[in-house]
Amino acid sequence: MDSVEHCRFNDQLYAIIVRASFREPGITFFSTPELSQQLAYMSHPKGKSIAPHRHNKVTREVHYTQEVLVIQKGKLQVDFYTESEEYLESRVLSAGDIILLCSGAHGFEVLEPLEMIEIKQGPYAGEGDKTRFPEAPAVVKRIKGPIA
Repeated sequence: MDSVEHCRFNDQLYAIIVRASFREPGITFFSTPELSQQLAYMSHPKGKSIAPHRHNKVTREVHYTQEVLVIQKGKLQVDFYTESEEYLESRVLSAGDIILLCSGAHGFEVLEPLEMIEIKQGPYAGEGDKTRFPEAPAVVKRIKGPIA
């Protein structure tokens, strides 16, 4: 099983999944620089010093909310949909997995009691932030990748 998956549909990046098993020394960026949400993994030995720094004020233009989910406990099924609300495919996330949702639409089904952290851009736009639509029936859903 690959520990990093770039979920693409029709050449569009919908999500980046980093499985709990991912391990690499140093810094690994999974997101490309143009994404409005950046996702990286860092692994350093004891004693490594990271220089003090501040982040400068930079004006950025964000058109869509991208979000990161960190699965702490349980299992979560992620269902991918097109912008026109057509079901595409599903993935299952387990404890320790992380997903960056980049584009398209998505829904979720909790498969086991779940604890997760959600990280997304602000400020929150209230009900104008998202459009809800009917879920695809379970009989059409296809799970790709690991389920256990």
